[in-house]
Amino acid sequence: MAKIGPAAGASSGRSGRGRRVATSLAEINVVPLVDVMLVLLIIFMVTAPLIQRGIDVKLPVARRAAQVAGERVELTIPDSYRTSRFVYLGKERVRADVLQERLRQQMEGRTDKEVFLRGDATVQYQDLMDIIDMLKGAGVQNIGMVARMPGAR
Repeated sequence: MAKIGPAAGASSGRSGRGRRVATSLAEINVVPLVDVMLVLLIIFMVTAPLIQRGIDVKLPVARRAAQVAGERVELTIPDSYRTSRFVYLGKERVRADVLQERLRQQMEGRTDKEVFLRGDATVQYQDLMDIIDMLKGAGVQNIGMVARMPGAR
């Protein structure tokens, strides 16, 4: 009997260029995607505890920012504090021994008991701690440390 071969123009799957199956090209290889996601998961698991070990800061609420800016209490410690024992409450010069009572009087009627502390770069750490103790003794709940940006005058 005679063999019946492929029709003219048609090709078999093995002998020539045939039709390609479209599904093999449309599949996405997810193994590299899973590898990258696992690496990112490990990185975030390692770095998350490091981020949480920062300093606790109570940020002001944005809607009250305009009201707080006008009535904030500033305490300035000059570089001559160690010898003169004077600080500036706002623009008023106050002796350190009466500072606690003056702050207690100012904080009595206020709802936000916070003071912004400005200190000269040469003020010693012990003097700064003494002032902070006086602020806490006067009923101040939040103490903000004012600093300038690098390059600012």
